[in-house]
Amino acid sequence: MGDTTATPTSPTRPAGTAPRTIGLFAYDDMQALDLVGPLDVFGAANAHAAGSAPYALCVIGLTSAPVRAENGLTVIPDVVLEDAPALDTLLIPGGVGSRTLAGDRLLLDFLVQRASSTRRMVSVCTGIYLLAATGLLDGRRATTHWRFAADVARRFPAVRLQPEFLFLRDGGFATSGGLTAGMDLALALVEEDLGAQAALEAARELVMYVKRPGNQAQFSAPLAAQCQGGGRLGALVDWLIAHPGEHITVDAMADSVAMSARHFRRVFVETFGSTPARFVEHLRLDQACLQLAEGRTPIGRIAANVGFNSSDAFGRAFRVRFGASPLEYRERFGR
Repeated sequence: MGDTTATPTSPTRPAGTAPRTIGLFAYDDMQALDLVGPLDVFGAANAHAAGSAPYALCVIGLTSAPVRAENGLTVIPDVVLEDAPALDTLLIPGGVGSRTLAGDRLLLDFLVQRASSTRRMVSVCTGIYLLAATGLLDGRRATTHWRFAADVARRFPAVRLQPEFLFLRDGGFATSGGLTAGMDLALALVEEDLGAQAALEAARELVMYVKRPGNQAQFSAPLAAQCQGGGRLGALVDWLIAHPGEHITVDAMADSVAMSARHFRRVFVETFGSTPARFVEHLRLDQACLQLAEGRTPIGRIAANVGFNSSDAFGRAFRVRFGASPLEYRERFGR
């Protein structure tokens, strides 16, 4: 598996081999979806496996007492720290409690000790507070929920934080952005273990829209635009999102909101942190990703659908943005 996306390494598990044990740490005031989302992904992989289940799933608690998540869900741990079995993967969810537990010496010592014998150490969302507090992420690339990125960077300056990514892998350590990104990361881990087909079956079982690569931004360009835009620019963005294939010039956009082209460019950059041309290109490429993943429309037609003048120009822009060709993206993430 590369730094940001998973590459299948063992499509089938030899008959008679022991299942991989996935430990999921549970604590009071965790974010429930950070735990149960990945748990359901691994469970779905078990449900669709031919033969014996490839994963043994184990919820680990600080104590044997029931754990109460932020939303009130109660989870009963299977084992406590000192009784935890040997693990293939250890997953740490985020939540309000992660910030207070980051000073728990017993837990941090457990994480450090297990890192030497555990193939993958994984944090979801603000679970990075616990993993980073051990020092294990120092010098490594990592991501977290966009809302907490500045605080994580301040508290753990030795971590090479890249919060724009959906999830990241650096050696035996994997981190993800907020909430549902933990499910995307879990799917990538399933693909690494069992192959692309197993990951797709799990995604279908969970009715996940599409397998998203780790280098995808936490916010799609349309969502970011809808969050940031307002007034005249908001109306313009809504139109751009709905018409990705139209021929669009900066002068035409400026005219549509009754601004001079020079003033429009300045206001646009201040609002969206991007030039109009780059912003439109990102909208087009996001729309292309959906079309590539959802069907078998020829790539040349998709390029035209989203406003590119040629397949070559489309392919170059797509590779720069996503690190793969449109065909590679379709083969990897298509249904």
